[in-house]
Amino acid sequence: MQSDQIAPAAEIKEVPKKTNAQSAWEFAGFVLIAVAVVIPIRVFIAQPFIVSGSSMVPTFENKDYLIVDEISYRLGEPERFDVVVFKYPKDPSKYFIKRIIGLPNEKVDIQGSDLTITNEEHQDGFKLEQSFVKNKSNDNLNFELASDEYFVMGDNRSASSDSRYWGPVKRNLLIGRAFLRLLPISDIDILPGSYQE
Repeated sequence: MQSDQIAPAAEIKEVPKKTNAQSAWEFAGFVLIAVAVVIPIRVFIAQPFIVSGSSMVPTFENKDYLIVDEISYRLGEPERFDVVVFKYPKDPSKYFIKRIIGLPNEKVDIQGSDLTITNEEHQDGFKLEQSFVKNKSNDNLNFELASDEYFVMGDNRSASSDSRYWGPVKRNLLIGRAFLRLLPISDIDILPGSYQE
């Protein structure tokens, strides 16, 4: 009867302990690498925002946590129906979130809750489909946009301070479009509020 054989144990060497100075340098290196990666992303690519208020209900609720894509508008132009974060024209230290309705060089005509856009392609105008609007308003207004201006409105029309009250938003005030909703967890999605006619 053959007895079980036990292989000799592999030799184990004790890892030399790091000095406090070595540990501090490693930690400092980690922090520098993290900062070098995070800061450019935060400044040039994406930025977090928390929705405050009810001007975009039902698309966004108060305290929704969003990541805003800042790079798309450096590479391309904003489009109609994009949900954008921008600096408030009357006080650039404040940030607003609204939906783009009118594009540069267009005319926006608001009659009741109907919006008509007139541009080079549609010289007789066309009515916007707005199924994302649940709470309508009753306005009678006309706006002509310059080559660097956007007309923005909240989806909760009767509870939104937007371009109807303080005018269009200039291109250089646009921060970016809503790219990702992280909170609440039940509503996580990519390009929240996106809409195609």
